[in-house]
Amino acid sequence: MSLRLSMARFALVSSVVVLNAGVWSSVSAQDSGAWQGVWIADGLTPDISGFPPPGSRWYKLLDPQAPWNEEGRKRFEAMMRSGSDRKANGWGFPMMMDGAAPFEILVTPHKTLVINIYRDVRHIYTDGRAHPADDERWPTTWGDSVGRWDGDTLVVDTVSVRNPPLYFFSAPPLSEQAHYVERLRKNGPDRIDSVMTIEDPVTLAKPWVLNLTYVRAEGTDRLLNDDYANDRSEVEAGLFTIVPPKR
Repeated sequence: MSLRLSMARFALVSSVVVLNAGVWSSVSAQDSGAWQGVWIADGLTPDISGFPPPGSRWYKLLDPQAPWNEEGRKRFEAMMRSGSDRKANGWGFPMMMDGAAPFEILVTPHKTLVINIYRDVRHIYTDGRAHPADDERWPTTWGDSVGRWDGDTLVVDTVSVRNPPLYFFSAPPLSEQAHYVERLRKNGPDRIDSVMTIEDPVTLAKPWVLNLTYVRAEGTDRLLNDDYANDRSEVEAGLFTIVPPKR
């Protein structure tokens, strides 16, 4: 093997290492570990029932004043009439980003994971890949998400979200053509600010911009994942509780 060929291969390997370091550098620079912990949408009390407890705000993603067009408003009114008939086995996207279910964020060099107490999992790929081609993807409960780091801000692009959802009993009645962009920024040790912009040619008259905030879930240091059809989940005073084990 010639010296010139060996040097060329070394240069190629070196460029890959530098590229990977560049992808990760913006994350490590703002301390990826600071994103760890248990988070909850601000104004909502952690609760596994899916219904905001007394004193909590209502979901911003279920807003009758969103810029619905005629089709969107018709769908919204139908959803509000029949949504409670659906069984809540989880949240799905986008509701898991504005719900009463606590979640964790795991930042890695190649992707970021968002995991909530219902085992909803979002894979946000930050390794430079694009969405699959239109004919290679289909609507799913959590959609397809790719992202990039813009300094200390995680920019997420999500498409192909199933609607109506198979999980949570209510969700904004957007079409499967909806396009979601989130900009999440760590703003202090206990706060993450997010701006979510939704465009949907079927149900929205103009882009829908929501300002969301996440705070650390007080008194919660881990997520309890279990089958919600177990015999220790009971409703008391309108809230789900965990009863002592049967003796």
